[in-house]
Amino acid sequence: MRADPDERWHVRLYRDDDMDLWLISWTADQGTQLHDHGGSGGAFTVVSVTLRETVWASGPAALRDADRGEGDTVVFGEHYVHDVRNVADETAVSVHAYSPPLSRMGFYDTEDDGAGRNRLVRLGELWTDDPEADAPASVARQRRRRAS
Repeated sequence: MRADPDERWHVRLYRDDDMDLWLISWTADQGTQLHDHGGSGGAFTVVSVTLRETVWASGPAALRDADRGEGDTVVFGEHYVHDVRNVADETAVSVHAYSPPLSRMGFYDTEDDGAGRNRLVRLGELWTDDPEADAPASVARQRRRRAS
């Protein structure tokens, strides 16, 4: 198992026309931002340590955090929007499966709709075969501008 302190390390373990399977390592504080899987459904299983998942669910408490410990599996559909992050000091490991194989990801932020509810704001899309990819630089810049 490899780990990279600067960015998540990952390797594709399998791919066919119907699905792909990835192994990902996460060092302390590594994560994604809110994203979808471009129409792919899937699942991930935490192999070691704990990952914190933040899931979008429309409503007043639109973002919900859940710690996913060793052995936990999360199954999701094609419209699932989440963020995954290692909040532990140790390197976490997870396995991710996507069907159809991952080819694009949409990135998001949230903003108040003026009525006390959050709404999801799409920042952009990245064509990729990289699971849990970081947002492209242009999306990250938009996110920083929105925060200021």
